[in-house]
Amino acid sequence: MHNPGNATPDRFPAAERFAEGAQFIAGRLTRGTSGRTHAVVDPASGEEVLRYELAGTADVDRAVAAAREAFPGWAGTTPGERSDALHRFAAVLADRAEDFARAESLQCGKPLKLSREFDVPGSIDNTSFFAGAARHLQGQSAGEYSGDHTSYVRREPIGVVGSIAPWNYPLQMAAWKILPAIAAGNTIVLKPAELTPLTSLLFAQAATDAGIPDGVINIVTGTGKEVGEHLVGHPDVAMTSFTGSTAVGKRVAEIATATVKRLHLELGGKAPFVVFDDADPEAAAHGAVAGALINTGQDCTAATRAYVQRPLYEAFVERTAALMESVRLGDPFAAGTDLGPLISHVQRDRVAGFVDRARAYARVVTGGEAPEGELAKGAYYRPTLIADAAQDSEVVQSEIFGPVLVVLPFDTDDEGIALANDTPYGLAASAWSRDVYRANRATREIKAGCVWVNDHIPIISEMPHGGHKASGYGKDMSAYSFEEYTQIKHVMFDNTAVAAKDWHRTVFGDR
Repeated sequence: MHNPGNATPDRFPAAERFAEGAQFIAGRLTRGTSGRTHAVVDPASGEEVLRYELAGTADVDRAVAAAREAFPGWAGTTPGERSDALHRFAAVLADRAEDFARAESLQCGKPLKLSREFDVPGSIDNTSFFAGAARHLQGQSAGEYSGDHTSYVRREPIGVVGSIAPWNYPLQMAAWKILPAIAAGNTIVLKPAELTPLTSLLFAQAATDAGIPDGVINIVTGTGKEVGEHLVGHPDVAMTSFTGSTAVGKRVAEIATATVKRLHLELGGKAPFVVFDDADPEAAAHGAVAGALINTGQDCTAATRAYVQRPLYEAFVERTAALMESVRLGDPFAAGTDLGPLISHVQRDRVAGFVDRARAYARVVTGGEAPEGELAKGAYYRPTLIADAAQDSEVVQSEIFGPVLVVLPFDTDDEGIALANDTPYGLAASAWSRDVYRANRATREIKAGCVWVNDHIPIISEMPHGGHKASGYGKDMSAYSFEEYTQIKHVMFDNTAVAAKDWHRTVFGDR
């Protein structure tokens, strides 16, 4: 791996950890064998941080073989032993929290304060949660449901899990994929996005240093077309977990179907933010800005469509625009920065294209441009508010994945809820009202995997995360995620030692 020197030690003190490569197989870092390289680029400056050798299909095969070899031993450990290992893992993560925060901010461009206060603590908390949850993997009650037979249900790990994680939250997505899988007794091969492999590799190394056996966690860093598709289609991979766009999710499902493997999909979102006319207007405006701009809008649960009841509409547009204009863009490592760049210039230009096309049919109230000066070197884009777009327009229906909020008015409660449901997606939503009955109706009728009331974006380890409709199926985090990473088996005992003979006589008669 080549480090060109742009990643200064104060920004990336863990850089030397990657001297051996960007693949983690059977407990050690190694180089990819595809014959091609890829760069990790600082999106705030456009400078190359380091260049590494991409994995190829042979590396996937090695990683899957390592995971398959490690599976019997890891699956055979007791829940208490896995719990103890995860508690040690959480302690190692806490000791290295600053390394993780700096690596995450450097590769993603997110403000260091966000990495320090959200991404890293959240991942440590996930680890601590699953350390405890590992001891509560239960089957179901035993009982005599058929004559002289006793039945019970065993809950067992599935085998080797092949997971694919996106670039927007590399550390947290690695945690969400890896932790429930290994807590349940599976082993895993994770493919992070090639743009952002650093914290996934640090995560796997920390697990090994905490005593989790070699081969339980493996990382292969390569392209989706080559490495991702080979991992999904691998005959020794028993389950696939994918987080990413709905379009790619459909391709993953198509490949997984050929080997009839378990599939967990967390896909795109277009979260509605519904403001009823009795809401606290100041709280709603602040919530909209925070919910829309989290991680520079590169979040499947980000507030993207604000529906505001007409009496509050114009005031909401004005106040939200003013708050957006006060957001400070800057160096992710500077203390005063509120918003960093998008992940790349390609993504910045994609977002700008949505906004530029919207000028023909909607009002761009604020933003809608890349900054000039020093920030022009990075993939920055100003927070953008668009008003008066039609419900069927591109900016309302399509996932932009950038710092863009579209605001539309509505008149009746029925209309507001209908508009909120009027996209293919159903990952997250929020409702803003001081009336408990109104809010409760919204939580019941809005079709999404999570509906916040008078807030937008917080998540907790104890509660599930996952979508409805085109946002996918299955849950991350919480005890519900064990449903994804385990399979159940019916076990039935003959208590009399004569039931089999009786059954034979019933079916075949006396002979």
